[in-house]
Amino acid sequence: QVHLVESGGGLVQPGGSLNLSCAASGSTLNFFITADMGWYRQAPGKERESVAFMKGGSGTAYANSVKGRFTVSRDSRKKMVYLQMNNVKPEDTAVYYCVVAGSWGKGTLVTVSA
Repeated sequence: QVHLVESGGGLVQPGGSLNLSCAASGSTLNFFITADMGWYRQAPGKERESVAFMKGGSGTAYANSVKGRFTVSRDSRKKMVYLQMNNVKPEDTAVYYCVVAGSWGKGTLVTVSA
C-alpha cells in the first residue's frame, strides 16, 4: 500500500498558476518508476474525474478541459508526482487527488476565484 500526501492547493485567481505536489511513501523505486499515476479531481456536486494520468511508460492522458493548461510529471527518485496548473479557470475549482497504482491521497482543495 502506497501512502500519498498532496500539497500545494489553495486560492488562486483566474488566469493564475498553481503547482500541486504529491509525496509517495511505502513503495520501492522500481515500483514507482513503472506505476500508473496521476491526478483526479472532484468539484462540488460533481462526480470525480480523471485530470491527468500517466500510464507507466506508455503515455499520458489529459482531460479535454485541461489540455494545454495542465502538465503532470513525476520525479521517480524523489517519489513525487506533480501537477502544474496554468491559466486556471473557476471551473477548475475542486478537490484534487493524487493516485498511484490504485492508492489515493486525501486530496488538496484548489479554489479559483477573483
